Amino acid sequence: MAFSRAVVAFLLLTLFSLSLVEARHGFEFHSLMASGAERNLLQRIDCGTACGVRCSLSSRPRLCKRACGTCCARCNCVPPGTSGNQEKCPCYYNLTTHGNKRKCP
Repeated sequence: MAFSRAVVAFLLLTLFSLSLVEARHGFEFHSLMASGAERNLLQRIDCGTACGVRCSLSSRPRLCKRACGTCCARCNCVPPGTSGNQEKCPCYYNLTTHGNKRKCP
């Protein structure tokens, strides 16, 4: 009986220690991610709003927003305006479907 209590106590102490180590590692990781230039590289745009503007004049806005959202998620970029301006976001412009047609509106 005493042996099983000791084993349970040891396991609980080990799990607690591991959770502390993991929490500390996670804190260091997030503090690195939020530093200077890396923060700018990892900052995500609001794809819903950007695609809403891009697809506002489309004849099929739901289809346009769905395709735009996929492209935005991959490239983290949406060209300004409702059409054109491909030079502003080459990744977005160069994505193609399996049939080699432009994927992004």
